[in-house]
Amino acid sequence: MPTLHWIGKEKVINHNRDVPFKVLEHNYGFDNGVQSDNPTNSGNIIIHGDNLEALKALLPQYEGKVDCICIDPPYNTGNEHWVYNDNVNHPKIKKWLGEVVGKDGEDLSRHDKWLCMMYPRLKLLHQLLSKNGIIFISIDDNEVNNLKLMCDEIFGINNFVANFIWKKAAGSQNDAKYVAISHEYILSYSKSKESLSLFNLPLPDKTVKAYKNQDEYLSTRGPYQLRNLHDASIGDRPGLHYDITCPDGTILNGLNYQWRCDIHKFNKRLQENRIVFKKEKDVWSVSYKLYLNEEKESLVKDINGNIVSKGVKPNSMLENIAFNSDASKDIKNIFGAKSFDYSKPVKLIEQLLKLVCGKNSIVLDSFSGSGTTAHALLNLNKKDGGNRKFISIEMEDYAEKVTAERVKRVIKGYGSGTKKVEGTNGSFDFYELGQPIFVGDNSEYLNEEINLEKIREYIWYSETRSPYIKPTNDDSVYFLGKKEETSYYFIYDKSAETTLDYDLLSEIKTKSQQYVIYADNCLLSKEFMMANNIVFKKIPRDVTRF
Repeated sequence: MPTLHWIGKEKVINHNRDVPFKVLEHNYGFDNGVQSDNPTNSGNIIIHGDNLEALKALLPQYEGKVDCICIDPPYNTGNEHWVYNDNVNHPKIKKWLGEVVGKDGEDLSRHDKWLCMMYPRLKLLHQLLSKNGIIFISIDDNEVNNLKLMCDEIFGINNFVANFIWKKAAGSQNDAKYVAISHEYILSYSKSKESLSLFNLPLPDKTVKAYKNQDEYLSTRGPYQLRNLHDASIGDRPGLHYDITCPDGTILNGLNYQWRCDIHKFNKRLQENRIVFKKEKDVWSVSYKLYLNEEKESLVKDINGNIVSKGVKPNSMLENIAFNSDASKDIKNIFGAKSFDYSKPVKLIEQLLKLVCGKNSIVLDSFSGSGTTAHALLNLNKKDGGNRKFISIEMEDYAEKVTAERVKRVIKGYGSGTKKVEGTNGSFDFYELGQPIFVGDNSEYLNEEINLEKIREYIWYSETRSPYIKPTNDDSVYFLGKKEETSYYFIYDKSAETTLDYDLLSEIKTKSQQYVIYADNCLLSKEFMMANNIVFKKIPRDVTRF
């Protein structure tokens, strides 16, 4: 498989493992128009902070659980005049490159820098994606080729789904220097293509209007002789040539017509009163009745697997769905002024979510900008009564004033007069990226300023790769939980050293085949621990970094 190489790649290829793990600090909750210090625990979250570190912070709760990722990363145009700065010379990116890539970063081209920035983020996104999940990445001609090769490497070339072409402008761009570009791309990959299930889109309104309902016909398929005798690709088929007698006795000679089906099927349809004869200007045409539930497009099923309608497979050409001008109108109607440039249209993101999201899906946007993905998800929930959850990450300072504020207004309702939009209702929690779990020159110590439950959550995940649920049984206060016949204990005190001895061991009540116990010291003999299937791990030396 062709691979992509650039200056600095060897420094970032495994950098996702070296990203410091930071906790998420709850700032406020917003519940149906009311903001308070209390968490809503709704599952909808907005995070302000570096998306690389924020993605790492999501792993304990969301690894392998995100159903859909929609990201609109910097296009690397070099434009420094946007509210959303997509120039890879952004101070935060330059600082990060200097720390991670080092002196090699001084020789990087614009494309090298962009690839160094994107690679570890995509690696973490891949970790978060569920087995049947899919990622949509918006991009344009500046980096689409580099992005395709990079995603082939991270997601696997066999998991490439499609490169959707989105027509972003209704007309031509006369201010273009060379060629007017009216499209962008949405690159899509699955975590496992064998497990991917795309929902078919509903039949277009024009098609549905051609039928009274699923039991009666309104439209006919015809003329019956759709096969063109002059079309060499069809060829002459003797079995499809036969005479047809019209109601007035006129005979349509089979030598002149090649019908759509053989005479046996025609006679069956004739007996079922499904053949339609029509005469216009002394010329007869023949067609047959077509029922909605016989359409050849694929079935569309609801979340319970019931067939709700016929549908069509999505087209990779996303035309006439929404344009950039629609996104500008959305922003202006929400904020009363043009406060954010180059966001994506809500209807475009809704269309993507319809393809992949069941009613309980988790959707992540780690370059959330103005919050379009969260907006689209809330709209979709309102339309079909879904319970989809969004996770939005924004590193810029406008995360509160634009991203979160937009979501608040979508929930409450916005606009005025004829442009007034009813609120979707909903809740979310706003988080800031907090302190790292490990501190010290070589990150060798546990950060004692962090809430103990956050540390316990980290230890549990590092051992089990599963979300931490606070135990409710009457075991020791050090008990983390039990998984697959192994019980985990974290004997930790911020104010003093802890020692695993026989007295502490007597507090353990959960019966298991194996025990993993963390403490500062251990006084149990190796023979005793081996005989009782006890694994001792020293704090902080044996705490896994991931």
